[in-house]
Amino acid sequence: MKKVLLASVAAVVGMGVSSAAFADIVIATAGPMTGQYASFGAQMKAGAEQAVEDINAAGGINGEMLVLEVGDDACDPKQAVAVANQMVGKNVALVAGHFCSGSSIPASQVYAEEGIIQISPASTNPKFTDERPGPGVFRVCGRDDQQGQVAGAFLAKNFADKNIAVIHDKTAYGKGLADETKKYMNEAGKKETLYEAYTAGEKDYTALVSKLKSENIGVLYVGGYHTEAGLIKRQMAEQGMDTILVSGDALVTDEYWSITGDVGSGTLMTFSPDPRKNEIAAPVVKALEAAGRTAEGYSLYTYAAIQAWADAVRAAGSTDYDAVTEKLNDGEFATVLGSLSFDDKGDVTLPGYVFYEWKDGNYDYLK
Repeated sequence: MKKVLLASVAAVVGMGVSSAAFADIVIATAGPMTGQYASFGAQMKAGAEQAVEDINAAGGINGEMLVLEVGDDACDPKQAVAVANQMVGKNVALVAGHFCSGSSIPASQVYAEEGIIQISPASTNPKFTDERPGPGVFRVCGRDDQQGQVAGAFLAKNFADKNIAVIHDKTAYGKGLADETKKYMNEAGKKETLYEAYTAGEKDYTALVSKLKSENIGVLYVGGYHTEAGLIKRQMAEQGMDTILVSGDALVTDEYWSITGDVGSGTLMTFSPDPRKNEIAAPVVKALEAAGRTAEGYSLYTYAAIQAWADAVRAAGSTDYDAVTEKLNDGEFATVLGSLSFDDKGDVTLPGYVFYEWKDGNYDYLK
């Protein structure tokens, strides 16, 4: 029977701490702090900073304070490995990261070899845990096969009479999600009209959009990130297409709407149940907003990753890798995401994916 380890969040949120000089435990978050996906890095940084402030304001962990390092991998696999090695040099005990699966997977090899616990708030590719290089690798988000199952079944059921195209950006995340969605959609009896790859980072998708138009595509599933999805959606509208764009959790940033404007209305996406709506998360959301930090997307997932690790350290009585890993593998943790634990692979046991709709500049549950 799992021991319930209660996270100390709440009563102290909002209290500032300037105790870096007294910090004894170094932790890190790592993700795209620069580049086209920097909005997600900002989410992770916001959640990590808030978690460190709240934990330190409550007295730290086992009498020791936390200090936060921030690593920028720009969602580049080689840069992610370099960041991981930098964190080894800084003697970090935890990395709450990375964001892109293509970064988390190679970085996890470094962390496993060096005895650093890694908890990703956002990397969804199944290989991250299916090919886990060590017992100290975890994630607090779901997996692409879970997300793809929900999306594929939804597409087959709701758009049986429309031509559906599935496209991806060739990344570990984007292709993985597109392929899982396609697989489950096909299993549910719906065959895609078009399956294509596109190149991330481009600005002009006229050729792709023209091909979609010629095939009379009514629904476009995008395995990729908000920047390209937003441009494709906008350029479809410019060619007179009212195609519904459907995608995954990489659209959970206000930047998507900044790119599309009003033509983004009606865009659908899958994401886990919105943690901002959890009652237990309310004081943290309030503290984030009061500090001018974002609470959207993966902010609270990063916060929860640090929460779970902190409680495991308290239970272990130290930051020893083996002892903390054992507590993470065996424990149950009360977090801003709800009560969570990890399975034998390091995957989180939380409710799965649901659909959201973009409308009037915001996303909310699909009615």
